[in-house]
Amino acid sequence: MNAPEGRLPRTLGLWSSVALVVGITIGSGIFRSPAGIARQAPNPLAMIGLWVVGGAITLCGALSLAEIAAALPETGGIYAYLREAWGRRAAFLFGWSELVLIRASALGGIAVVFGEYLLRSFGIDPSSHVLVARGLSAAAIVFAAAVNVRGATLGALIVGVATWAKFGALALLVLASFTLGASHGASTVHFTAPSAGPLAVGSIGLALVSVLWAYDGWADLSFASGEVKDPARNLPRAIILGTLGLIAIYVLTNLAYLYVLPIEAVARSPLVASRSVDRPGTAGKVGWYARRTLHHLGGFFS
Repeated sequence: MNAPEGRLPRTLGLWSSVALVVGITIGSGIFRSPAGIARQAPNPLAMIGLWVVGGAITLCGALSLAEIAAALPETGGIYAYLREAWGRRAAFLFGWSELVLIRASALGGIAVVFGEYLLRSFGIDPSSHVLVARGLSAAAIVFAAAVNVRGATLGALIVGVATWAKFGALALLVLASFTLGASHGASTVHFTAPSAGPLAVGSIGLALVSVLWAYDGWADLSFASGEVKDPARNLPRAIILGTLGLIAIYVLTNLAYLYVLPIEAVARSPLVASRSVDRPGTAGKVGWYARRTLHHLGGFFS
């Protein structure tokens, strides 16, 4: 399809757009944040409650953004919204902040987790090979950038494959945990165990920040608004459907973590997804596949 001069072709359909929302968001947060959240909120019900509250806050933002995106479906997303609301200066400052600070630090953190999980998938301790892990992190950023520079169609294809692989791996983790874990120490008693430490308001707030970090990315489809087909119809649907899917898989994944591991063990496990599926009872064929996929995809294309 030929686009008008100066505009990008609209090549992304509804499900490609949903895949972008889910694929961009699922990354280091769900693989790394639970340990920190468990330390800040060392109570199983409080931990699950924070994921639900964080999802509700995210959904409120998604509903608001969906309306704006439908009304102003331009490439640049939040940049375009700021430009129309506050003028070019505010949009210019936001754009450069995204480039040199916000996105740079976020991508760095995500890529670091990818490098660590990739090394662990080959049985290598990432803490003993820090330079190798960081090299893999840098290579992942370069590769993802090259793919997206090549074009939206190729980028959407790869993100789509990675999205369903990550979503499927998390679903397999949940399935393996609840079907294979009961006879090897997993228990619903972990959900109602007493707090492993005090619950302070400040700590709960910090834990919620980590939860919202895991949900971060749901708004990034707006940056590709100019490449979505029938944007007035597909943008709101994709943002809302993608966000609902994220809430569901995140809450189920954390329930699986807590079913397999007591909250004290979750707090001590920076690579909690790996720890969960490495336990006896979740290391059957389903657990093996989930473990390998999670290791390879943890944090990639996020």
